[in-house]
Amino acid sequence: MSVDLDLDLQLATDCLGLPASAQFERWVMAALAGRRARAKLTIRVVDVHESQALNLLYRGMDQPTNVLSFPFELPPGPGADDPLADLLGDLVICAEVVRREALEQHKEPSAHWAHMVVHGVLHLLDYDHMTDLDASEMETLETTILCGLGFPPPYEHQDTLEEL
Repeated sequence: MSVDLDLDLQLATDCLGLPASAQFERWVMAALAGRRARAKLTIRVVDVHESQALNLLYRGMDQPTNVLSFPFELPPGPGADDPLADLLGDLVICAEVVRREALEQHKEPSAHWAHMVVHGVLHLLDYDHMTDLDASEMETLETTILCGLGFPPPYEHQDTLEEL
């Protein structure tokens, strides 16, 4: 099933080695496939300072993080035909944290980037990992999507799931 995607990609970092916009689109489309027919979202790739400021403001954690998800909440009233219904929300991904984690976890950078995008999009679709059951469901879905994209299972060599 094809997804009608409107992706606003914002590159707000000088970090080198970022994925191409076509890769971001491919990863988003894979996460949305079978779950949404149309979607609008923003992915903003940032530096550590912006990530840390947003993480402190919205999560109370004074450190940069790999991905932050900001789901759009449809106001009461509009139905599924309203153009607002296509809005998923925003992802903020810290390029330096993703680069560092890929090195630490001995992963190909593109595999880790894909994981962060898929993980973030699933959060925008209301998936979460707050309970063991929810985490298991989300990890299984992430693994299925990423393997379908040709990447290895993202949690294969992790003893514990790091907070994403």
